[in-house]
Amino acid sequence: MTGPTAPAASGGKDHVHDFVAVGVGPFNLGLACLTAPIPDLDGLFLDEKPEFDWHSGMLLEDAELQTPFMSDLVTLADPTSPFSFLNYLKESGRLYPFYIRERFYPLRAEYDDYCRWAARRLGDSVRFGRRVETVEYDERERLYLVHCTDTTTGDRHVHRARRLVLGTGTPPHVPEPCRDLPGDAVHSSDYLSAREGLRGKGSVTVVGSGQSAAEIFHDLLQGMDAHGYALNWITRSPRFFPLEYTKLTLEMTSPEYADHFHGLPARTRDRLVSSQKGLYKGIDADLINAIYDLLYTRSRGGPLPVRMMTSTEVTGARYDATRGAYVLELRNTDQDRGFTFATDGLVLATGYRYRLPRFLAPITDRLRWDDSGRLAVRRDYRVDRAEEETSAGADQEGFALGAVFVQNAELHTHGFVAPDLGMGAYRNSCILRAMLGREPYAVERSIAFQEFGVPAVNAPEAGMSAPGVPVGPRPPGAGTGVDETSKAAKR
Repeated sequence: MTGPTAPAASGGKDHVHDFVAVGVGPFNLGLACLTAPIPDLDGLFLDEKPEFDWHSGMLLEDAELQTPFMSDLVTLADPTSPFSFLNYLKESGRLYPFYIRERFYPLRAEYDDYCRWAARRLGDSVRFGRRVETVEYDERERLYLVHCTDTTTGDRHVHRARRLVLGTGTPPHVPEPCRDLPGDAVHSSDYLSAREGLRGKGSVTVVGSGQSAAEIFHDLLQGMDAHGYALNWITRSPRFFPLEYTKLTLEMTSPEYADHFHGLPARTRDRLVSSQKGLYKGIDADLINAIYDLLYTRSRGGPLPVRMMTSTEVTGARYDATRGAYVLELRNTDQDRGFTFATDGLVLATGYRYRLPRFLAPITDRLRWDDSGRLAVRRDYRVDRAEEETSAGADQEGFALGAVFVQNAELHTHGFVAPDLGMGAYRNSCILRAMLGREPYAVERSIAFQEFGVPAVNAPEAGMSAPGVPVGPRPPGAGTGVDETSKAAKR
């Protein structure tokens, strides 16, 4: 079934949007899709890129998402939405092939195409090629002024909005020893454009421990025979960690765990995030096995020019222009011994980290900060200091005036669920609830069988269930005894 296309966002220099969202990745794109059917909410979405682009440098042909197709832009908030992945398959004539394939996980390139499809259907409410230069706040009008430039024409525009949603993503991270290296070292985010050049090297080294590092290593491993290079994989992790994906672990991607994590002291949260990397940065177990099987098959002809080094960190790096090679200073953390290692090609699969956009400089005094200089993100994903109107009789414009919401900038406050695609629809439902003062999409409060903190139920003795208390997900509002809307209003 073909769903309705979202109406074009209204314009004019005096027009006031209910919110302006900056950055159009999967999370803000999902917000756009969920906003489209709401007649009394006017959102405008801006992105500097000329079109939707989601990790295009890593769209390897056979790479899959690490989350199921139901973690699309909308389904976990609204399974009937015309912007669902299944509707994309239907309209693309690929629903039956996907069904016959019997894989819960879409191809990454397929997911990217799905997002492009959704962006096209949203019309003028999503505008690419719009670089946000600065954001100011008009105290008299109580509005944000979003100054942007059309990257094609150079024309400047100012959009007025009651609220902001920041979805600028996490830019590529390069460790200090490898920053500003000359030569052709490449971050994994640009791997595909550099792949042919890497295949022409005498040796290639991949640095990193997560899914991207594994996919690149596997891709280069497949091409070794044809191109004749030596291949190395260096990680400071003590082993090649698989992504933990058991069902009780998946329950941690839940409202209850986000509640629990957010309520912990900052020091405890930081310790947990550091210990939970295998929950969101690990390698798909099937890929680990595929790498081993390929190594085993290729080794039948003799020793392979392959080295895989764990517990090894990069402490320094330099480029030898004469040799056209990189010399890495490495240290084995188990033995506390250093050594040097030379490689012609270098791929840094060293992940992504949040960075506050420069355009927010004029309004930093309106944002909440923690003792470490990070955004102090409230449970409802707000980071502003504005007062929130909570009276039951307020109209739509009265709720969350002056609010600034964030998408995937709350790893330190909400835990490893922040970058999880499967939690995007939930977070967007919470953001929409805060804006509207009502729930356009039902917000789950309790879905897990397990409890993550001290039980809220008064048991007769520690470790004993209270009589008559069932085991299983509790009904909405149960568990803490406090409704989520009330909690958000009090923060």
